[in-house]
Amino acid sequence: MTGRPHGLDWASLFAPPGLTGSTPSRSSVVLLTQLRWIAVFGQLGTIIIAATVLKVRLPLAPLLLAPLLLIVINLMVARVVLQRRAFSQRELFSALMIDVAALCWQLYHSGGATNPFTFLFLLQIVIGAIILEARWSWLVALNACLCMALLTFRYVPLRLPERYAGDHFHLYIQGSLFCFVLAAVLLVFFIVRLDRNRRESDAQLAAYHQQAAEEDHIIRMGLLASGAAHELGTPLSSISVILGDWSREPAVVRDPDMAADLADVRRELERCKTIVSGILMSAGEVRGVDPAVTTVCAFIEDIVEEWRARIPGELRLLDRIDENVPIIADPGLRQIIGNVIDNAIEVSPDLVLIEAWLEADGEARRLVLTVADRGPGFAPEMTGRIGQPYASTKGRDGGGLGLFLVVNVIRKLGGTVTVENREGGGASVQLVIPLATLALENDGPDEKA
Repeated sequence: MTGRPHGLDWASLFAPPGLTGSTPSRSSVVLLTQLRWIAVFGQLGTIIIAATVLKVRLPLAPLLLAPLLLIVINLMVARVVLQRRAFSQRELFSALMIDVAALCWQLYHSGGATNPFTFLFLLQIVIGAIILEARWSWLVALNACLCMALLTFRYVPLRLPERYAGDHFHLYIQGSLFCFVLAAVLLVFFIVRLDRNRRESDAQLAAYHQQAAEEDHIIRMGLLASGAAHELGTPLSSISVILGDWSREPAVVRDPDMAADLADVRRELERCKTIVSGILMSAGEVRGVDPAVTTVCAFIEDIVEEWRARIPGELRLLDRIDENVPIIADPGLRQIIGNVIDNAIEVSPDLVLIEAWLEADGEARRLVLTVADRGPGFAPEMTGRIGQPYASTKGRDGGGLGLFLVVNVIRKLGGTVTVENREGGGASVQLVIPLATLALENDGPDEKA
């Protein structure tokens, strides 16, 4: 996988609005830009047909000025659209008024109200009523009516050839038919695109609501974990003191087996303390206490060595990191990765494969960590629910919270989590973490491997 460089994507201006993850107002500006391109090509085509086929003597200089200005405006708007996600009602109104003014200019130099294309003002009024608030919609309608009133009394008459000079009405009917078909096509085009924007905006809003609900769940879990940590802190400390006293008892000192068992208990007790501290960080605050200055390779190798000592099977590391970047890591991030490894070991105790590498994301870089197993994989109905609370294939109460925490903590770091079933059997979970969220604030700290 490779990152896509940042830059101007001119193709997005010609893609269907709503497919670029934009806001409704930005989608409306993109759609108005597309319609303006249609107007440019339509005006140029109409001028060519009228001048060459119908032999109408047109004032070409002012008529060609309007599409030329629209092209310049579209190119200027393109950069602004690609750099902004939202636009105000005033800006949408201004964009629409550019089209109204351009149409009025064209009609003024081509027969005014006697030109059947005056009905295109209705198209712009409909567009304004759909994308603008009521007061701005009325202003569009008012301006269109004023333009129509002007074109009724003041305009440059068309100089028709002799074969059309005696039958203006027949030519007007033909033009009205063409204008009606054009307006119908453009209205359907606009309404369909606008409905698509609305449905995609609704889907995006639903996703935001889901994310908010999940983060609220994390907050509640954090409060419960905080209370549990305070409650468990005292008994764990008491047990630690008692074990320390026991380790100095003569009977324990003289019995190597008892001393070894006591040492194991003390190690497990320290592990319980680490888990209780990690719960607080895993509930949403990744940058917890005791952050460590290390490197990417050392951080991953430490995690792998820690888990190798716990399991009887094989934990294989494929390190493809080409640059050992200094980072800040803490027990919270370590536990998040440990949750993924623990899930893989549970379904594939004999072999778990961990693969790590760095990839480019424009000018930035990302750490990619993949944990693969040889288990049964994810059920098809679960792949779309990975990361949701209590979504689990383990069939027990409270299942699914491990990946739920992993997905939400990695998302808070600006990364992503991807799960998939492998073709040869088993499943893989890929964590993508921007190095910028783990990097040192300055380039001069001491590294520790």
